[in-house]
Amino acid sequence: MEKLCRDDDWIEDESSLTTLSLLCQGNFSYVCLKEDSKSRLCAKKASPMHHKKILEKELRIMHRFRDHPRIVQASNKLHLHKQSNRPSECFINNRPSECFIYMEYASKGNLNKFIYGFRRKEQKIPETLVSRTARMILEGLEALHSHGYVHCNLKPSNVLLFPSKTPGEPWDLKLADFGSSKEPNTDYDSKYLGTAKYMPAESFPPNGLIIDPGLDIYALGCVVYEMLGAIALEEYFEEFYEWHLRRVISPESRDFLRRCQDIHSRRPTAAELLNHPFITQELLPSPTTEDNKEISRSLIPGVSKLLLT
Repeated sequence: MEKLCRDDDWIEDESSLTTLSLLCQGNFSYVCLKEDSKSRLCAKKASPMHHKKILEKELRIMHRFRDHPRIVQASNKLHLHKQSNRPSECFINNRPSECFIYMEYASKGNLNKFIYGFRRKEQKIPETLVSRTARMILEGLEALHSHGYVHCNLKPSNVLLFPSKTPGEPWDLKLADFGSSKEPNTDYDSKYLGTAKYMPAESFPPNGLIIDPGLDIYALGCVVYEMLGAIALEEYFEEFYEWHLRRVISPESRDFLRRCQDIHSRRPTAAELLNHPFITQELLPSPTTEDNKEISRSLIPGVSKLLLT
């Protein structure tokens, strides 16, 4: 099932759905694969009742971007479930009361599994595919940022893959997991902020906490690094991570990474990056010696070092 019915008419009741597998489990929720009597599939995301506000926020954001091709779609309402020990949910022991939503099922998995599938085979992901992936992520971020939202937890496992509508392409992607996101004109609880290795230095003490679109742009650079085969290593005596890449990459991808992980005040917007040569697949002019010196000076030690061999 590529999209849930908006009125949820196909969901007769929770007991009519069969649980096929546990897809993932996190700190605040779990996601399982469900099938209805007509063999249609969906993903059920459930949280304990004391995390109800997080799931309500996710649902609000997905509804705000209903029908956007880069945002995961969800059912109309939040469902409540009393305590149950049904055998079909044997992977959750003695489930407490919980709340849950239904979302479209990403049959191609997520970007994290895709990346590490290549690593297990010791293969490199082609830069053209990395570029296409970055473009689709930017399209989702541009929509969020233009309406005052910040994802705050962009990473490969929160990028879901669906069958592609473009012939010859392996998949299309959508952004998911908005439990850590910041909504416009609201205060932000830092305990829900995302994963450390995808966060910039300004998100760690003693710099304070800056929650704005630049946070997602930095994280996008980390995702691109990871797709290109880089490894994140924690800095000595610091909390943030630095990405180390030992692969020769194009000037376009190198410049794109530099811009994503530039200091906060110089980091470009998603709309600006959509026009970057790495995304548009245009070639940058060959840099002069002075250009190379300027690029080296603009890289901030401990934040965006790029190691090439």
